[in-house]
Amino acid sequence: MRLNSALHNGAAGAHRAAIAEEQEFLDVATARRDRLADHLQAELSSDALDALERARQRMLRQQYEELRRAREGLVFGRLDGLDGTVRHVGRVGLRTDGEDSEPLLVDWRAPAARPFYTATAVDPQGQARRRHVRTAGSVVVGVDDEPLDGTMTAELVGEGALLAALDQRRTGRMSTAISTLQREQDDIIRAEATGPLIVQGGPGTGKTVVALHRVAYLLFAHRKMADQAVLVLGPSPRFLQYIAQVLPALGETAVVSATCDTLLTEICVGRDESRLLAEIKGRALWQPALENYVTSLLPRPRELKLRWEGEFYVIAAAAVAQALSSAVQGRSYHRARAAFAEQLHHLLAEAVAEQREVLMNEMEEGFEDILARFDRGMKDDQHFGRTSTGSDVDGLLSEEEIEQLRSRIAENATIARFIEAWWPTLDAEHLLRVLLTDHTLLARFAPQLSPGEITAVSAEPAPWASSDIPLLDALADLLGEVEAPQPQGEFVADRARRQRGWVYGHVVIDEAQELSEMQWQMVLRRCPSRSITAVGDIDQAEAAHRHTSWAQAVQAALGDRWTAAELTICYRTPREVMDLTDSVLKKAGSHNAPPRAVRSSGIAPWELRITPAELADAAVQAVRELQQRWHGGTVGVIAPADRIAELLTMLSDVPVLTATQSKGLEWDATLLIDPQGIAAEPRGWNGLYVALTRCTQELGQLMLT
Repeated sequence: MRLNSALHNGAAGAHRAAIAEEQEFLDVATARRDRLADHLQAELSSDALDALERARQRMLRQQYEELRRAREGLVFGRLDGLDGTVRHVGRVGLRTDGEDSEPLLVDWRAPAARPFYTATAVDPQGQARRRHVRTAGSVVVGVDDEPLDGTMTAELVGEGALLAALDQRRTGRMSTAISTLQREQDDIIRAEATGPLIVQGGPGTGKTVVALHRVAYLLFAHRKMADQAVLVLGPSPRFLQYIAQVLPALGETAVVSATCDTLLTEICVGRDESRLLAEIKGRALWQPALENYVTSLLPRPRELKLRWEGEFYVIAAAAVAQALSSAVQGRSYHRARAAFAEQLHHLLAEAVAEQREVLMNEMEEGFEDILARFDRGMKDDQHFGRTSTGSDVDGLLSEEEIEQLRSRIAENATIARFIEAWWPTLDAEHLLRVLLTDHTLLARFAPQLSPGEITAVSAEPAPWASSDIPLLDALADLLGEVEAPQPQGEFVADRARRQRGWVYGHVVIDEAQELSEMQWQMVLRRCPSRSITAVGDIDQAEAAHRHTSWAQAVQAALGDRWTAAELTICYRTPREVMDLTDSVLKKAGSHNAPPRAVRSSGIAPWELRITPAELADAAVQAVRELQQRWHGGTVGVIAPADRIAELLTMLSDVPVLTATQSKGLEWDATLLIDPQGIAAEPRGWNGLYVALTRCTQELGQLMLT
C-alpha cells in the first residue's frame, strides 16, 4: 500500500510539474501573441493610399484576425525529439523576439508539426515523446504524455486527449480538432490537391472535421489558392451554421460556404418536389440537352441589310456565316453575340467605304475635268496651310477614318437595336420555363426521357425547386454574362460570393453522396482544375438518385479520374450504439462494414414502447429527462417527416429534425421517435442509419406499437 501510495504521489507530482512547465510556456507564447497583435493593430490604423498599400493592409488584417482568434487553444502540443530538441505546436506560428527569430510555436499546418499527428512507437519519426496540452482560456488544465520510444503503445494518437475531447458536452456548434487529429485523418488533410479526392467515411469518423481542416491546410500550404478562394459545399443551411466558426477559428477567411441551392444567389428555391422528379432532373443527360437547346437559339446565317445615315448596305450571307462561325467558337451565347457584333461593325464600316469608293469611281469616269479642278483647288488650300486627308484628295477613306467610322457604328443605337432583334439577349429563367413546359422541346432535346417522364417534368408549377438550380446554373453558364460584372468587396471571398462565374482554387464537398449528376456539373464549372475534396458516406445517401457506390455517383462528372480514401475509425458514436448499425446497413443493401468504434460511453441504448396516443406525453418526458442528465450539453430529436410538425408544437426547446436534416450534426443524447416510420420512408434504412449515429453518449428510442 505504501509503495502504491508513493508511486501515485510521485506520478501526481510529475503531472503537476508538467502542467506548471507548460503554463510557463503558454504565458510566454500568449505574451508574444499579444505583442504581435498590438503591433499589427497599430499598423492597421494608417490610411491606405494606393493599391500596393491596400494590398499590404489586407494581408496585415488577415494576420491580425488569425492572431486574434488564436486566444483559445493557442498551444496544444509538444514534440520532444530523440536529439533533445523541443517543439511546441499550436493554432498559429510564432517566432521569438530575438534577432535570430527562432520558431517559438510551430503552426499545426506546417510540415514540422506533422509528427504530432503521425508519429507512433513503431514509427517515431525522430520523436521521443508527444505531449498533448489541454487548456481553458489562458490556463493549462492538463497534459497527456505518450512515449514514442517503444516503452508504451496505443491504438490512437493522443488517446487521453482525444477521449477527453469526445466526452465534452456538445454545444450545437462544431469546434476545431487540431489537437486530436488521428493519422488516417491527417493523411487525408495533407494529401496532394492535384485532382478529385473522394473520401468514404461512416458516422463519427470525422469526415467534416477532415474536410474543414483540409481547407485550412491547403490555404496555408498553397498560398496562391487563397487568391482564388475555396468553396465549401454543405448539405443544408443548418449544417453551414453548425460549422460556421471552424474555419475562421483556424485563421482562414478566403472561404465561401454554400449549399447547392444557394450557389445562385439571385435564385430562391420556393417549392418541394417529388423524389421521382428530383431524380429525373438530376440526371447527366440534361447537360448535353441544354447545350443543344442553346445552340438551337443561335441565329442562322443570312444576308443582312442595315441602314446607315440614310443608305442601306447589304452584308452578304457568306460574310455573315464566316463572322458567325468565328464568333461562336468556344464562347457562351452572349459573349459570342458580342464578338459577332464587333465583326459586324467592321463589315458595315468596310461596306460603307467600298460603296463610297464605287461612287467615286463612277464620278471620275463622268466628271474627270471637274475632279481635276477640284484637286487643283485642294492644292491651293494646302498652300494656305490646310491639312487634307486621303479622302479629301481621292474620296477614299483612310484606315484611320474607317476605324473612326466603325466606332461610330458601334455606338449607334439603331445598329444596336438591329443586332438585338436578330440575336436577342436571353434570360436563363425564361428559357428553362419554356423548355420544361414544352413537350415538343423536351422530346427534341432530351430524347432519353420517356413520355411519362416528360409529362412529369412539364406538369410542375412555376416556383423553382432544388433540382432546377443545377439546370439554371448550366443555362446561365451556356448563355454567359451580357456584360462581365465587376466583383466588389475587400476580401477575395466577398468577390467570389458575388460572381456566379468565379473559378475557385479548391472545392470541398461535405455529404457528397447526396449530389446529383447535374450538381456535380455545378462543382466542375466552379473548379475546372478538378482540385476537389469530397467527403461522405455512400451508406448514408438519402437523395433521390439511384447511386449505391462512389463509382456510380461520380462517373458522369469525373469518369475514372479520381482518387479514393477511407476513414475507418468512429470517434463520435459510442460502441454501444454502433453495435446496432450492422443489421441496419444490411437492410439498406450496403456491402460495407460500419466503422470501428473506439470508445464506450457505458450507457446502453434504451427503448420505450408506446401507443400513438401516448406519444406526446412520452416525448416531452423523455426529452426532459435527457436534458437533465446532459445539462450543459445538447439533446436532439429525430422523427419521420410526417411527425415533425406535430412534435414541434410540443418540443420547442430542442431541435426536432428528420433523418435527412440531422445529417452531419451531433448531440450528447438523441431521442429517436418511431424508428420504424423512418425505415418505411424512401431509402429509409439509410436514413435510420443516420439517425442512430448522431449521439456521442446516449440513445433513446420511442417505439410505436
